[in-house]
Formats: sequence, C-alpha cells, structure tokens
Amino acid sequence: MNQTQKMNRQMQKEVAQPKPLQELNLMDDFLFDVATEDLEVCKIIIELSLNIQLQSIRWKEGQKVVRNLPGRRGIRMDFCAEDEDGNYFDVEMQKRNVGNIPKRTRFYQALVDAPMLKSGEESFDNLQPVYIVVICGFDLYGFGKYRYSFGSYCEEIPGLTMGDECRKIFLNTKGNNVDEVEKPLVDFLRYVERSDGTGIAADCDERVKHLHEKVKRIKTSSQTEVSYVRAQERDRLIREEGREEGREEGQTRKLLELVSKKLCKGDLQEKIADDLCEDIALVQRLSEALQNCVPAYDPDAALAYLEKEEPLLL
Repeated sequence: MNQTQKMNRQMQKEVAQPKPLQELNLMDDFLFDVATEDLEVCKIIIELSLNIQLQSIRWKEGQKVVRNLPGRRGIRMDFCAEDEDGNYFDVEMQKRNVGNIPKRTRFYQALVDAPMLKSGEESFDNLQPVYIVVICGFDLYGFGKYRYSFGSYCEEIPGLTMGDECRKIFLNTKGNNVDEVEKPLVDFLRYVERSDGTGIAADCDERVKHLHEKVKRIKTSSQTEVSYVRAQERDRLIREEGREEGREEGQTRKLLELVSKKLCKGDLQEKIADDLCEDIALVQRLSEALQNCVPAYDPDAALAYLEKEEPLLL
C-alpha cells in the first residue's frame, strides 16, 4: 500500500467516524471554512503564507463560486480576497494529494482572470496581480520545503520574468527546512496541522496566537456545534443514499444524479469523491459525462452518453 492509498484509507476512517468539533484542525474543511468567514483570519493567513504585510483586505464579491460556459466546469474557492492595491488572493486548503494540483491551479487562474475584463475591452492592463496559495498537508514536490513559489520565467535568460503578475505558492505542513524560511510560516503551518494550541510556543508569532484565540471561540460556539452536527448528518445521509443504491440496478443513474447536484452547487470533484466515498477516477468519469452530454448535467442524458461512449464498470 503506497502513501496515497494510506492517506485515502485514513480519510475513509475519518468519514466513518467524524472527529468532534473540538478536535478539528484548520486542515479540516469544516473548521477552515468557518474560520475564513472572518476577514481578519483571512488577512492573517495571507500574511503568514506569503511573508507580507497588508494594510487591509476586502472580499472579492461574487467570486467564491466562478461559473464557466454552460456545460463546462466551474470552480468553488475556499476564500478569495483583494488588498488595497488590487492584488487578488485565492487561498485553498488541501488535506490530501488527489493528483493534478498544479493543473488545478492553472484552471483556477484562467477562471479567476476571465471576469476581470469586460466584454470588448481591448487592453489587458486591468488584469490584477494574482496569488494562488494552496496549503497542503503533504509534500507535493518531495523536497522537504515549507514553501514552493512559482512564477513565469524565461528559460534562456536567467532572472528574466514574464511579468504576467501571477504567482502560485504551494505550502507544505510537512516541511523540514526550518533554517531557510521565516519562523512565522513554520509556526503557522504547524498550527494548521495541530490547532489545539498545545504546540504554540511562547515566542510564537503573535498573529498565530491571535488566530488560535479565534479558533477557540469557534470550537466553543454552540451555534457552530449545531452547524457541524447538521453538516455531518447531511453528509452521512448522502453517503448512505449512495451506498444503498450502489448495490442495486440503476446505481450509475443514482450516482450521476448525486454528482450532478454537487457539481451544480460548485463542489469540486475531490470533495464529491470524499462525500460519496467513491473513487476519484469514477467521479471524474461521471463528471465528464455530465458536462459533455446534451442537455448538460442531466443524469439521463449522461447515462446515455456513457452507454454510447463505453460501458462504465462500477
């Protein structure tokens, strides 16, 4: 069993036996989603991730869910904001490696850029500088770095940048190059994985301490506890519904229906696979059928598309 399979097995166990709210870490989707409803939390995360200081940030209205052309895949971002200078920040939390994360950021960049220009606008000057940050609970590139930063550079002339003002940053909670990065980044990434506060040192960055105070309030909120229980129950019902249909005739049709509903809500394929406890390759195949059929996202049309293209073995 390889490392990815081990991680997937652990994820399945966590789905079967969800952790109490008090034991969640920022790496967990629910806690990260709730915490980043606070704009100050988002500002802290951006500053620590990129080693920058921001005066203020504001929500990028209407862009957490970005829709594509009809029949084409859209995206749902964890949180997106812009600062007073017009820099755009998209920050994503990725607990496990589901493959093709670099290409995912390429797709995100394309859909993030598109709404910045109006129809008929001739100049590209209004494209804002974009930072796409992915906080990973694994080492995507295997070099032990806490941060991997990418831009567009010329291969023939060292030091020459393209100047497209797009940066992609992959953070790694499993990094070990402590002497090569700023201490606040290490403090932050350690806290992402262990958000109970026990690992916070006395000389920890004050922003991490402030972040922990906010997380503590979330975990002790009765309203958040109710929301968490409801979310777990909803996910359990979805999984049970999928499993009940999964052994009966028509399981493909039922799975198509479930996947279609989630795609229309803007859920990513990785999240859909987690919610339904299905293999990511199967969800990708179903998603492709739903997006390419006519009419798009219609389960019956997608089923016909699958039967025409090739049999689907579940």
